Amino acid sequence: MSKTQKNSLTYADAGVDIDAGNAMVDAIKPLVRATRRVGADAEIGGFGGLFDLKACGFKDPVLVAANDGVGTKLKVAIETGIHDTVGIDLVAMSVNDLVVQGAEPLFFLDYFATGKLAPGQGVAIVKGIAEGCKDAGCALIGGETAEMPGMYADGDYDLAGFAVGAVERDAILPRGSVSEGDVILGLASSGVHSNGYSLVRKIVSLSGLAWDAPAPFATSKTLGEALLTPTRIYVKPLLQALKATGSAIKALAHITGGGFPDNIPRVLPEGIGASIDLAAITPPPVFGWLSRAGGVEEREMLRTFNCGVGMIVVTAADDAEAVEKALAEAGLPPMRLGTVVRQEGAERVTYRGRLAL
Repeated sequence: MSKTQKNSLTYADAGVDIDAGNAMVDAIKPLVRATRRVGADAEIGGFGGLFDLKACGFKDPVLVAANDGVGTKLKVAIETGIHDTVGIDLVAMSVNDLVVQGAEPLFFLDYFATGKLAPGQGVAIVKGIAEGCKDAGCALIGGETAEMPGMYADGDYDLAGFAVGAVERDAILPRGSVSEGDVILGLASSGVHSNGYSLVRKIVSLSGLAWDAPAPFATSKTLGEALLTPTRIYVKPLLQALKATGSAIKALAHITGGGFPDNIPRVLPEGIGASIDLAAITPPPVFGWLSRAGGVEEREMLRTFNCGVGMIVVTAADDAEAVEKALAEAGLPPMRLGTVVRQEGAERVTYRGRLAL
């Protein structure tokens, strides 16, 4: 051992600060406590999170699980220093996948990995996660913070989320009754949500705009703030509408990566397609800017982004008005997008009209 080398190395010398991790856990406890719900009332800090399913009153429940991340939207958060909204995205991407199967989200766990833990940054992220959990009605019952020097560049971090929900066995979606002639409704998105950000970042780079420049499509915000608008969480309104309409809602589809052509067919039987009227959509201004600034054609927009529709609802024509009314009463007035049709040719989703980009 050289004369200049320490005789006793510590974990901190290797770049991992246990005390910072413990301080962050203490700081986030009130945030986590605020997400408590029936079935979950334990403090974080144990080796696992507990949830009492029986306390929720299900009679014949089936558990549904989903996991996801936030993708390269995290790079926007890192480069702008705005960290308190990506946690909402993290929750949204998983709980929206649960509710499309008719499930009520029950609990959520997160994984936060970084090269060097900055407790303030970590607390801001968990603040967003807790906000998303409260919006979805699920409890944040645990998680993992991993400090891994050498794995991530300075300031970089990654997030993963894991959600578990439950649905009564006879209420699982999609129902097998989806058929030709059914009506397709759309629920508005809050913006880009959490898909396509590699293309978004490429377009921003080509535009020459800085993150703190006024957003061309929302001048009251900086470009970074506008592009960090969090993903809409559809859980509570959809659960309310499902309860109000019985079995009238046949299927739900979360419009994520792959847009309409990849996600709508996931809830349709073989040989059945969807005809979508693009003129029925009013895309938020961000999509028009992305299309123009990047020279992105309509078909590419539709297979990359949600283009203003974050969720699809399928119902029988006779039930459409009742479902529309229930969704509006729940705070999500829908748009009539099209119909379920017999598939003709290779494409399962066909379009008429044009997007108002």
